[in-house]
Amino acid sequence: MTVATHQHLGRLADTLQRTIPAGRVVTAGPDYDAGRHVWNGAVSSRPGVIVRCADPDDARNAVLAARESGVPLSVRGGGHDWAGRALNDGGLTIDLAGLRRVTVDPVAQVAEVSGGATAADLARAVEPFGLTAVTGTAGSVGMAGLTLGGGYGPLSGRFGLALDNLVSADLVLADGSVVTVDDEREPDLFWALRGGGGNFGLVTALRVRLHRVPTLLSGIVMYSWDQAATVLAGLADAVPETPDELTVQFGVLRGPGGDPVVFVAPTWSGDDAAAGERALARLGSFGTPLVSQLAPTTMPEKLAVIDAQFPFGRHAEIRPRSVPALTTGVRDVLHLAGSSLTSPHSAVSVHCLHGAAARVPVTETAFGNRDPHLMIEIIALWEPDDVQAKGHRAWADDLTSALEPEALPGGYPNLLGPDEAARTAHAYGPNTERLLAVKRRFDPDHVFRAIPLPVSSVPRLA
Repeated sequence: MTVATHQHLGRLADTLQRTIPAGRVVTAGPDYDAGRHVWNGAVSSRPGVIVRCADPDDARNAVLAARESGVPLSVRGGGHDWAGRALNDGGLTIDLAGLRRVTVDPVAQVAEVSGGATAADLARAVEPFGLTAVTGTAGSVGMAGLTLGGGYGPLSGRFGLALDNLVSADLVLADGSVVTVDDEREPDLFWALRGGGGNFGLVTALRVRLHRVPTLLSGIVMYSWDQAATVLAGLADAVPETPDELTVQFGVLRGPGGDPVVFVAPTWSGDDAAAGERALARLGSFGTPLVSQLAPTTMPEKLAVIDAQFPFGRHAEIRPRSVPALTTGVRDVLHLAGSSLTSPHSAVSVHCLHGAAARVPVTETAFGNRDPHLMIEIIALWEPDDVQAKGHRAWADDLTSALEPEALPGGYPNLLGPDEAARTAHAYGPNTERLLAVKRRFDPDHVFRAIPLPVSSVPRLA
């Protein structure tokens, strides 16, 4: 992204002062530091200006000011993008962290979610009504970014990805106009939002479908590393047979004693608790568990566990790869991952796309892969003072290369890094041409750059 000149930033500051109340436009100090605080502590970007929005008008005025002054912009929601794209180094960052309101309509079973609200905000808001929202696995992730890019999560087998539960969205477009999109209003733009990410406008609010889930069973099972081959073989047999109500996340990490373990984290969302207990019991029978904690839970509780395991501030490098199945070759790479872990905080997490998420026709939304598959999230994570950062990154890169013979083309756009153009080119499959056509119509100058799009050269603001 082009760094704005002092002249451009001066024009921007003048415009912002005329349109946004004092105190919301910051260039230094505690509010500025809060605005540039993101999940990946390795991100060092310093925006020239941060607008800390208090309402949607602030966001619209910030977009208009950036266009008028020729300053590139970024949008910060939950700040969880590992590549740091929430911050515009030297430009304008529009911080939506102050817009976290969630309004629940329990009769319609719909929640309106402001642009800066997190998954935890949503889960906590709907729980008193006996409702559950489709989120990802971490509570601190912004719902807008998660939903627009995809949203693998513990309920996706039964209810689809997070994007499949998007009812409508309010956006500020690149020209400053404000639109509401859904299946009837600007349907092409609504189609593109569901998978194409925040590349088409600044989302100030979402409306998402909610569900009644009287029984939510979940937890974690950990197996010692000497059982890894047996457990992974058992998962290879069990995962393809899971019903919609059961979504299984699994992978490798360091266990409580510091040694590598295979973990299995299932979630049962069906109405039949007894059936859920039987399904979860099978996943705990592949060997002799070191840990087996499976019990009734709530979505806020589930999200909080992941937030505690992966807190803000550590340094991170993430590599996603998608594979059709847990083949022998993939199992070998997972075994390599655990055997070669370089950091006590690193992990490999495998997410399953199956059930309802796999029955959506691929051209119905912009999301590019609806065939049943496994999305493998390779997470290199270390403390800021760890001098072995290069080794941790190499661990992630080596695993990515080892998975190449097994991997599908493309990958999960929400996790693809800025240097993964080859994979980005295939990420949207048959939807690529239509997606880029929508981009040219609604944002021809490429003002919004939330996640990678499959295009190598696009116009940009100076």
